[in-house]
Amino acid sequence: MRRFLRATTIVWVALRYGLDELVLTSFRHPWLRLIARIASIGRDLSAPRGQRLREALERLGPIFVKFGQVLSTRRDLLPADIADELALLQDRVPPFPGDEAVVIIERAFGQPIDALFTSFDRAPVASASIAQVHFAITTDKHGREREVAVKVLRPGMLKVIDQDLALIRMMAGWVERLAPDGRRLKPREVAAEFDKYLHDELDLVREAASAAQLRRNMADVGLVLIPEMFWDMIRPEVLVMERMKGVPVNQIERLRAAGVDIPKLARDGVTIFFTQVFRDGFFHADMHPGNIMVSVEPATFGRYISVDFGIVGTLTQVDKEYLAQNFAAFFRRDYKRVAELHVESGWVPADTRIDELEAGIRSVCEPYFDRPLKDISLGMVLLRLFQISRRFNVVIQPQLVLLQKTLLNVEGLGRQLDPDLDLWSTAKPFLEKWMLEQIGPRRFWTELKDQAPYYAKMLPDLPRLLHGYLQQRPMDDLRQELRELVREQQRTNSLLQKIVYGGIGFALGLIVMQIVVRVRLF
Repeated sequence: MRRFLRATTIVWVALRYGLDELVLTSFRHPWLRLIARIASIGRDLSAPRGQRLREALERLGPIFVKFGQVLSTRRDLLPADIADELALLQDRVPPFPGDEAVVIIERAFGQPIDALFTSFDRAPVASASIAQVHFAITTDKHGREREVAVKVLRPGMLKVIDQDLALIRMMAGWVERLAPDGRRLKPREVAAEFDKYLHDELDLVREAASAAQLRRNMADVGLVLIPEMFWDMIRPEVLVMERMKGVPVNQIERLRAAGVDIPKLARDGVTIFFTQVFRDGFFHADMHPGNIMVSVEPATFGRYISVDFGIVGTLTQVDKEYLAQNFAAFFRRDYKRVAELHVESGWVPADTRIDELEAGIRSVCEPYFDRPLKDISLGMVLLRLFQISRRFNVVIQPQLVLLQKTLLNVEGLGRQLDPDLDLWSTAKPFLEKWMLEQIGPRRFWTELKDQAPYYAKMLPDLPRLLHGYLQQRPMDDLRQELRELVREQQRTNSLLQKIVYGGIGFALGLIVMQIVVRVRLF
């Protein structure tokens, strides 16, 4: 009954905001459009469709807001106006009472709040759809007082999420069956992707592990601060980390008044992103201004501060090799090779015409090469490529979509800080070094060193493995192979004998001829 009421609410909100106009216009069943129009008499559809979709998702609650945020990254599936509007979605969620947060914390650790913290601020400092954050003071294992931030999951979130996810999956099935373009849009795959992201964010131990990995990776860079995790105080529903103090990165006037070098800050943001992506293959994938601050403390002045590690992206070695070859071909303007790589990787159907895909890619990339580098938006190039990809049914890999979404965030933030930011020239040293490491001799040497322990362990076992192999072979097969070897050896010996005897005969003939000639001369 509860699921039915929730589904009824979703349908009513969708009709009031005219969302049926987004999908039903292409449905094969005209009676669906008729029912929708009768049920929504008196609605106002004067606002743009993207705005109406965003407002409907906000009306439906935090899970649908989060779904819209994830959907905004799938620009390969959505029209640009809808994707841009969904990108404006923010977690405007009222906080839940601090007393409920205390109950969750005490249940997670099995101790009263006073035994865990010297002080605990029951008023949250931040509230989002999945969790909220409280400031506190605790004593570490060395007896020192530490200021910490305590992240607490919203109560009952798992049950609510599972109910709404079931409805989202059901609606995705409807769209796929009823809309002519449903299969290309892959609504069920998008719903499954959202399910994964959401459940990853619900496990705060996973988030803490991601933060710890990023902290280790970036320790030698000196441009970004990542909070320390207090592992003794981390549970799936509670995360305790070092409290970070800074100015939100989008408060540019405050940063400028504090003396921060804003153009350098923009370049540093690009450096951090490309280091995480191209060096480590492990990157913070939710780098919007709400998750980034800038330190104004004397010891760490001007450094970025990253928080909220619920979404991280990873690139496998295969991903890196594919991207390295694409970048290399792109900088050579070898669009045919870029098209071939799309086919070889299985991103487009095998029967795709290479020349047509090559022409589409050229139409996107070529106009940018004649512009000054500072006027080129790498994010816009990617958006145009995604638009072309829709025409050729390109299957966009989720991890690369996450990379594209983060790149758009970084580029937008960088240009907000410094309108003259040259993203390409800032990234060029990383790209050149990365491509050299991926497809150059350094890669061969690195692979050789990485595999050396394996080979060293395997070599002593080779005689035993060879002996075991010979024992497992049937004796008749071995005898047959030996006979073949003997026959081959005999043929070789016969040939050698002919060559040797022929050579001796030829030499003797030359000697006889010389003797005959000399006798005649004298």
